[in-house]
Amino acid sequence: MLKSFPKGGVHPPENKLTPDKKIEILSIPKQVTIPIAQHIGAPAKIIVNKKDKVKVGQIIAQSGGFVSANIHSSVSGTVFKIDNIADASGYKKPAIVINVEEDEWDENINRNTDLIKTFSFDKTEILKKIQDAGIVGLGGATFPTHVKLLPPKGMIAEVLIINGVECEPYLTADHRLMLEKGEEILVGTKILMKALDVNKAAIGIENNKLDAIAHLKKLSKNYDGISVTALKVQYPQGGEKQLIKAVTGREVPSGGLPIAVGAVVHNVGTVFAVYEAVQKNKPLFERVVTVTGKSVSEPKNLMVRTGTPISMLIEAAGGLPKDTGKIISGGPMMGKALNSTEVTVTKGTSGILILPREESKRREIKPCIRCAKCVGVCPMGLEPFLLMTLAEKAMVERSEKEDVLDCIECGSCSYTCPSDRPLLDYIRLGKSAVGAMRRAQSMK
Repeated sequence: MLKSFPKGGVHPPENKLTPDKKIEILSIPKQVTIPIAQHIGAPAKIIVNKKDKVKVGQIIAQSGGFVSANIHSSVSGTVFKIDNIADASGYKKPAIVINVEEDEWDENINRNTDLIKTFSFDKTEILKKIQDAGIVGLGGATFPTHVKLLPPKGMIAEVLIINGVECEPYLTADHRLMLEKGEEILVGTKILMKALDVNKAAIGIENNKLDAIAHLKKLSKNYDGISVTALKVQYPQGGEKQLIKAVTGREVPSGGLPIAVGAVVHNVGTVFAVYEAVQKNKPLFERVVTVTGKSVSEPKNLMVRTGTPISMLIEAAGGLPKDTGKIISGGPMMGKALNSTEVTVTKGTSGILILPREESKRREIKPCIRCAKCVGVCPMGLEPFLLMTLAEKAMVERSEKEDVLDCIECGSCSYTCPSDRPLLDYIRLGKSAVGAMRRAQSMK
């Protein structure tokens, strides 16, 4: 029997249109706009000036603290300007605009594509390489990777879990990466195991990726301590807490972190980036992005440099369909709608989904019928209908008491609601209010 998490979950149409599309390298744009805040935590501090010459892989903004990440140039050329520019959220934030001139790389980067299996670095050296390379979680959270590799005092990592689930409908970037860079992912896993001082790692993959499961199972026979676990196709199987429960049987407590149960989770894209950082001295300045949608004429998986305009990815996939209703960064369940195709790819951009008008319309909100479907599908055991009401009425303390911060924003509640109520929108509002209340209390 396939493993899974015990509470809630849904099974939306998978719409995986690109699992057989090999990763293509997207051409380099004439100009890139690289945001400084591409991670959770403190923004990086800009260390270049207008008219400076930069190379591919050169650091252009330095980590702003422990929970922060370096930003590197994805191109070579001249810094055109440093300005506040609208990002995917629509808010203007600091960014570096670079005019591309050549493709000159930092001389420390090993551009040879040959696999390097062996490494002799100790834990401290591995952590430094990962931190210097600006690696963050590529599954969407963009949490600085080096922070996860340093458990808080009194907590010990026992198992490393690699997230190859990719449960969001439409997206296949991780799937293709596992098929095309499987050996590199396994070497990266061994590197992370050494950094965490663990001798056991499990790669969790949903059972709709049978080729990836078979491929990594075959390769992992040559890597001690690494196993591959096939998981039930059940959204949000890729949620950190759900994945830990499915693979290990351990349940992360309310308000707790995975390390509380001895687990550390990293996405397969992150693991590949770790391999490149440690074995090739290559910073994180490019990633795989799925460009897809039912009306897209040439959906693809593309290797894209950060700072590339979304419009270039859409053109590479055949252009914007005439019936386009919405462009989403990420998947349909947790992604965010974009208001412009000129926003650029960041470390956290996993997909560009183009939805037709008929599928992107919001339906009329109807009264709650108390069916409790939202409660039944919540993987965190919350009561979404109640949390929405509390947010509407600005009952912040009650929202905190009802564990609103435990919401992982998977969208299962909104997806299943027969009354088309925007449950997740209001829950996000409630989470924001509780966070603001806590910050205000801590300053007293």
